[in-house]
Amino acid sequence: MATTQSRSTTKDELLSKKKQFLMPCYFTFYREPLWIDRAWMQYIYDEKGRKYLDCFSGVGVVNCGHGNPAIIEAASARALTLDHTTSIYLNEPMIRLAERLANVTPGGLGKTFFCSSGSEANETGALLAMLSTGRGKFIAFDAALHGRTLLTMNLTGLAMWQTDDSLAERVLRLPTPNCHRCPFGKAYPSCSLHCAREAGEQIVRSGPDQYAAFFCEPILGNGGIIPMPEGYLELLGETLTEYGIPMIVDEMQTGFGRTGRWFGIEHHSVEPEIMTMAKALGNGVPVGATICTDKIAASYSKPGASTFGGNGMSMGAALATLDWIESERLIQKAETLGAFLADGLRALAERFGCISDVRGRGLMLGAEIVEADGIEDPERTDAILEKMKDRGFVLGKTGERRNVLTFMPPLVVEQRDLEELLKNLILVLARVESGE
Repeated sequence: MATTQSRSTTKDELLSKKKQFLMPCYFTFYREPLWIDRAWMQYIYDEKGRKYLDCFSGVGVVNCGHGNPAIIEAASARALTLDHTTSIYLNEPMIRLAERLANVTPGGLGKTFFCSSGSEANETGALLAMLSTGRGKFIAFDAALHGRTLLTMNLTGLAMWQTDDSLAERVLRLPTPNCHRCPFGKAYPSCSLHCAREAGEQIVRSGPDQYAAFFCEPILGNGGIIPMPEGYLELLGETLTEYGIPMIVDEMQTGFGRTGRWFGIEHHSVEPEIMTMAKALGNGVPVGATICTDKIAASYSKPGASTFGGNGMSMGAALATLDWIESERLIQKAETLGAFLADGLRALAERFGCISDVRGRGLMLGAEIVEADGIEDPERTDAILEKMKDRGFVLGKTGERRNVLTFMPPLVVEQRDLEELLKNLILVLARVESGE
């Protein structure tokens, strides 16, 4: 593990250079930004050497932990023997990884296209859907986040991530099925999945023959850790099937053990025609992938490639990541420790009125922070984040109002880490509710 090195640069100087040389779209958490200098497994360290429990994993990236030696060594070995080639040449690691993905993904998914990021993977998914259906419009949730390229930014429903909306007319936005804040004012399960029925009718009313695909996250991550209600995708899927609209499942945050399954969609009885993934696939080494059925893949027959997709280093890292997840039983660990953390957070919700809901699956959990009248409270959320950071815990925040505390630690986290997290969260919530 690397150690903190002496440096002459101060934080103020670094912030000044950031403002001078980086685009203004880059933002940071906290009143005083955290300078992350190094990391090891479930911990990160600042420039002064102070240790923090990472409860966000770089937004669900390092499922196997920061600096995992098995993955770093595999990526390094490939970099030394074959650091880069393209898909116009035979490349054994790329083919081996495609085979592994075909074996771990659900249903009839079997043909893979490799790229470098989640946005690019979603672009590829959209292209495949358009080629296979001959249609040009899409369906997505109004609290979704699917990327930062022009098309994926328009597939995204969250306003803060929509820098450009010039393609918005190509996207039908469905109300997000948030059972805690039902857009139809109903309660689950007595609602009989009114939201799914209304979504199906909305698709039919708008002309279903124009849609190339329906994009969805099994748990909306940036939307506020919102799991699909049980039965929703199955019911909506009937409409999709009737009108030949493929389902594209975005597993950027839910994939590779995070929810206690290989993929988040495995909590539902549906089989997507296309699945996209990135983030945890390379455990920090950039790699994205789009996998689909043979039928859909057959429509993409003209020459196509991604310059860095399938390069030896990223393929080596991804293969080692899959090996580590299996050998260390991280999927089972995520399920067990996720249940422990969820129980702890629900106990806090009973004690502190500022937590109105705890939701999620596995080690992808959210706690919604509200005012006394139940209105979303982003200011209090920021205060909790700040105080937890000062105590050595780095949390995330998500949601349309950025009022959902988000817990997505590396899957190598230990129960004792989560116990300390909960103990400190109790103290911080007590201080925040008392007005400190």
